[in-house]
Amino acid sequence: MTSSFARATVLAAAIGGSLMLQGCVAGAVVGAGAAVVGGAAKMTGAAVGAGFDAVTTSDEETRAKREREQREHEREQRRCEQRQRQGKSC
Repeated sequence: MTSSFARATVLAAAIGGSLMLQGCVAGAVVGAGAAVVGGAAKMTGAAVGAGFDAVTTSDEETRAKREREQREHEREQRRCEQRQRQGKSC
């Protein structure tokens, strides 16, 4: 009885949490949740670590995207300055 309740609780938490996450992070968390529910009603260190790694990767991707956009913006600013020196509009 307790085992099935624990499985249902873990599954509900995994599905509810995945609704708040994006893209590949959601897939990783749902996959980890399914592995926990399918195998046993206990969260192992590996499943928690996999979820943490997925979130960390997402943060790294977000930072890389922000840096890429900043470089593109700076590059466009330099191009605009060059055009203005040549008497052209941006």
